[in-house]
Amino acid sequence: MPPLLELVDVHKAFGRTEVLRGISFSVEPGEVVAVLGPSGSGKSTLLLCVNHLERIDRGRILFDGRLVGYREQGGRLKAEGDAAVARMRREIGMVFQRFNLFPHLTALGNVMEAPVHVLKQSKAEARARATAMLSRVGLGDKLDAYPSQLSGGQQQRVAIARSLAMGPRLMLFDEVTSALDPELVGEVLEVMRGLAEMGMTMLVVTHEMAFAREAASRVIFMDEGAVVEDAPPAAFFASPRSDRARQFLSRYGR
Repeated sequence: MPPLLELVDVHKAFGRTEVLRGISFSVEPGEVVAVLGPSGSGKSTLLLCVNHLERIDRGRILFDGRLVGYREQGGRLKAEGDAAVARMRREIGMVFQRFNLFPHLTALGNVMEAPVHVLKQSKAEARARATAMLSRVGLGDKLDAYPSQLSGGQQQRVAIARSLAMGPRLMLFDEVTSALDPELVGEVLEVMRGLAEMGMTMLVVTHEMAFAREAASRVIFMDEGAVVEDAPPAAFFASPRSDRARQFLSRYGR
């Protein structure tokens, strides 16, 4: 089987600032890849490019063997139309630092919204799916609660359920615990561990070292827009090869 996700020499700049400098790696089906690194190393931009929320400047990103955001024509890459990009995004779920829930909709309504309007599911089908996904993240008793009635951790779990309701093959997580109070972090990480155990393919930008050590298949360490290390968690945490990774771990703990 080909990799589910493959990045080949990916570059991205904002003005004169080069944020991604030749990123190359692949993610196999069922892998959980934790992306670590200091702030400003390009981790969040990487995820945005994978989901084509930011266009790359050079290189290629392939999802299940298909170019993300582009098609090849006459040996050149041509930008895909919005409809083609939207179809691919249906297979790639993304959860952000902020929950971005609709405040006027209940938890159930938030999770039903995309399946009804994007996947064109019937309301009955979407309701059943949304109920199942909210139960999966431990919120089966909060279907009728509005975001203002939920804790930050509960809101983030609704956001995860919202992505899962679309039936993604790949999940992207961008520092999903960074906006939470410390006592709420564990409940979100527990949901993510459960997804990992179920075989969900995940690319996770995080500063949660315990999650990376225990739940990830691999650790990718980035610095200044480049992949510095790509190793199994045990090897990375026990004996990082680069000085930059050693400095990072000495600060954030092993």
